[in-house]
Amino acid sequence: MSPTPIYVQVADVIAGRIERGELEPNKPIPSELAIQQEFGVARGTARRAVQELRDRGLVFTLPQRGTYVSDPKGR
Repeated sequence: MSPTPIYVQVADVIAGRIERGELEPNKPIPSELAIQQEFGVARGTARRAVQELRDRGLVFTLPQRGTYVSDPKGR
């Protein structure tokens, strides 16, 4: 039981994968459905985690295409 909201915890895990290079620039991150299944969270929580990553500048979303890792040179 952490005081940190679940969506922030999920975003932190995905941010760690980006920082370690497990998720490469200009490649898609897992879908909201995949995040839901992996972390056992609701769709809204997965969506807020992706928004958190966007707010941090780690990812960008293309409508109808998905969410991709930002290029660190462009951050």
